[in-house]
Amino acid sequence: MRVAVYSRGIDADQQEDIKTFFKELKNYKLDYIIYQPLFEALKSSIGLSGDTPTFLNSNDLDRDVEFIIGLGGDGTLLDTVTIIKDKPIAIMGINFGRLGFLSSINRENLELAIRALAYRTYVSEKRSLVHLEADQPVFGDLSFGLNEFSIVKRDTASMLKIHTYINGEFLNTYWADGLIVATPTGSTGYSLSCGGPIVFPDSENFIITPVAPHHLNVRSLVVNDKSIISFEIESRADEIICTLDSRREVVPKNISLAVRKEKFPIELLRLSENNFLHTLQTKLIWGLDKRNS
Repeated sequence: MRVAVYSRGIDADQQEDIKTFFKELKNYKLDYIIYQPLFEALKSSIGLSGDTPTFLNSNDLDRDVEFIIGLGGDGTLLDTVTIIKDKPIAIMGINFGRLGFLSSINRENLELAIRALAYRTYVSEKRSLVHLEADQPVFGDLSFGLNEFSIVKRDTASMLKIHTYINGEFLNTYWADGLIVATPTGSTGYSLSCGGPIVFPDSENFIITPVAPHHLNVRSLVVNDKSIISFEIESRADEIICTLDSRREVVPKNISLAVRKEKFPIELLRLSENNFLHTLQTKLIWGLDKRNS
């Protein structure tokens, strides 16, 4: 069993926890391979061996890598999705960031997390991805996202007109700053901030949520994830912005765009106590009511 370790960076006040993390990997006899920039940042401070295996992308992850651990917040976990691509590598997120909704394991539970990997007592969940199709090169070979795809205006002056179709049938023209197509996993992210519903992660749906729509009677819509959702965009500006999770690209307004469910899912690992309802209640304070205390 080999574990890949990824992080965008480690703050000074997190050094002791990082030392504990690598100590526990050693205690449980788990081999590991480290993201190259992370290794360079840590090799002197925590005494990593100079011959420690490192990686930069999915091409460096051999078949013996079963897991990848993201040390950071939700953005870090989203990075790991693009690193492994369609490889059968399970993802565990340990929260070194702020909220940590996807990275649901708190760093105080480092030892429990490593133990769960070693003894395979973790809970595994399959999560669907959204896939982007376009008639122009965009996002290279990373045209998928765990949370959402969005179209947003590039300038601050005028709205977009987004003509939207489901399986070729006209749905609506959104006069708005943008439009989000979220997965169930992404329903607690950008879509939620724009008034979208919370959807359980194992639901087979997409959530279509407008961003600041100039309508009184247009709200989020939940559709089956077997649907193909396509768009035609009108804008006073020549360019718009497309995003997949935390990645963005500027594209011409006449681009042809469509989204569908990605052919492969990803596998997220969590501790048994960190289920979706518990995370909703503790991280988003969902349903908090002093009358229930």
